[in-house]
Amino acid sequence: MKKLLTATLVLSVSASMAQQAQHTNLEPVQEPVITINEEGQTVTTTTATSFMVTSPLSEWPAMTEMEIKEMHSRKIPNNFDRDAYLEAQTVTVEDPVRQSERGTRVMRAPIENWNGSNGAFPPDPSGAAGPNHYVQAVNSSFRIWDKTGGIVSAPTSLNSLWTTSGAGDPIVMYDRHADRWFISQFSFTGNSMLLAVSQTPDPTGAYNSYVFSMGSSFPDYPKFSIWWDGYYMTSNSTNTAVVFERDVMLAGGASPQMVKLSLPSLGNGGFRSPLSADADGPLPPNGTPCYFFNLEDNAFAGVSQDQIEIYEMTTNWTTGSATVVSSQQLSVPSFDAVFTGGFANISQPGTGQKIDAIQGVLMFRAQHMRWVGYNTIVLTHAVDLGGNSSGVRWYELRDADNGVWTVYQSGTYAPGTEDRFMSSAAMDIFGNIGLAYSIVDAGNTLYPGISYTGRLASDPLGTMTFAEEVAVTGLSSETGGDRYGDYGQMTLDPDGSTFWHTGEYMGASGVGKTRVFSFNLQGNIGLEENKYHNDLELNVSILESQINVAVDGIFGNEEIVVELIGMDGRVIYTSLEKPINKKVNNKIDASSMGTGIYFVRIGNNNFQKAVRVLINK
Repeated sequence: MKKLLTATLVLSVSASMAQQAQHTNLEPVQEPVITINEEGQTVTTTTATSFMVTSPLSEWPAMTEMEIKEMHSRKIPNNFDRDAYLEAQTVTVEDPVRQSERGTRVMRAPIENWNGSNGAFPPDPSGAAGPNHYVQAVNSSFRIWDKTGGIVSAPTSLNSLWTTSGAGDPIVMYDRHADRWFISQFSFTGNSMLLAVSQTPDPTGAYNSYVFSMGSSFPDYPKFSIWWDGYYMTSNSTNTAVVFERDVMLAGGASPQMVKLSLPSLGNGGFRSPLSADADGPLPPNGTPCYFFNLEDNAFAGVSQDQIEIYEMTTNWTTGSATVVSSQQLSVPSFDAVFTGGFANISQPGTGQKIDAIQGVLMFRAQHMRWVGYNTIVLTHAVDLGGNSSGVRWYELRDADNGVWTVYQSGTYAPGTEDRFMSSAAMDIFGNIGLAYSIVDAGNTLYPGISYTGRLASDPLGTMTFAEEVAVTGLSSETGGDRYGDYGQMTLDPDGSTFWHTGEYMGASGVGKTRVFSFNLQGNIGLEENKYHNDLELNVSILESQINVAVDGIFGNEEIVVELIGMDGRVIYTSLEKPINKKVNNKIDASSMGTGIYFVRIGNNNFQKAVRVLINK
């Protein structure tokens, strides 16, 4: 991130690892096709330049001690001038939505909490939870645990997934809709993106691995998301709107397409990191454009108000083309996202070395949740509260199934004297929001660690109502430079209510470490508020050509919607049901449905729950 990496970052693949792959040559590789779309935008369409199927990860050797030591010793330099596009003067304003008091709801300690892998400097930790595993990647390795912290695999070189050597900035996603795992990193070779998708739900199995050339622009700081029609990507480059052909990659096809173009009029402070919407709940309906979100401070050149600019990208895989338009410039409560001092912003105890707050950009992810009658997006970023004091600004955006987004609520979490930054947030299936972040306080000898908080959907808007809880306490300060973390990542467990987060913290003697932990908000509240968490049951069975849906424990006999949704997000069946004695029974005719994955979803404005079903004819 924020760099052109030196070649010393590349970790070679040992011969034993290279032998684990079955390489498929693509002959001929499609030359990039450059067209001009109806918006007058330059669109580049191409296919993967390399494809291979790995042998099962469970058969691979672990990294050697020498490889691990080499990875930990690497330092990644900054070669990017973030301030190039800032106005000459920046005025720090009073934050109008600052939360200065901690919440009082009791927050329990983490459910699970263990040390993740150590990485390079910085580690760039990314991770996600599936039904039975947690997968984490750092610069430049990945590892698998069960969901109680039991080690499933030893640290394995990221490069073992591809024949092309990568250089880091990994992203891990669990594609809950397809029940597959996604791992990526970038490469200097051909300015490439390296993508791997598991062949089965088991992350220790084989992977379909691809290399895509991004052309003349290196894809720095790439971020990914899952949408109904593709894996979407942004980066700190001209490749700010990219999509990969998800269906082909899931099927193990050798030549998935990639379509790339640039978001128009992208306001930035010299560093570009828009985020594409990542579908954590049911997939949006087929035909829904993928939304991109970009943070824009009025200190950026050409930006007149503090805002979130929203774009819509529409992809046509049949023609191999796409369009992207700016659909909204959404005004938000004023903020100052530009810190003084370049990359060195956050003070630490016992040292003059400051660390990077990752200013002026939205932090990974832009979580999308589909509800009955509306959709939500959760976003976070760092704000300067004066004198380089950092708080976390968070937003819940909503639209009414029409692509017109509004700020439903927002707040800046900044109680006490601590600096909070490197944040990530997500919403559960009850509308509650969990928020995790790095935390440090130079004046009170609080070393860089990780804490978290949250709010219930029924709480007063704009407020994190849970008491702040410590995930891991820092033990020293970072003295080797201003690089720190680069990003963290919060994901939602497939159970719909447990949050998982990974991020960097400082261990003893200035050693950077990473942490993995989980927490649950719904399980923390009293019985009088806990309407659905313990009592609601959804059972789905298939008998011949009929899908049987049985729901029990519906609070207050509230009306619920029963839906059947396809893998492309389309609603195949919908029915509004009035419970009797808290129960609903529904039968859906599946005689005309083809073989494939479908989702039965129940819900209303207070909750939702979905079950993945396979129809096999």
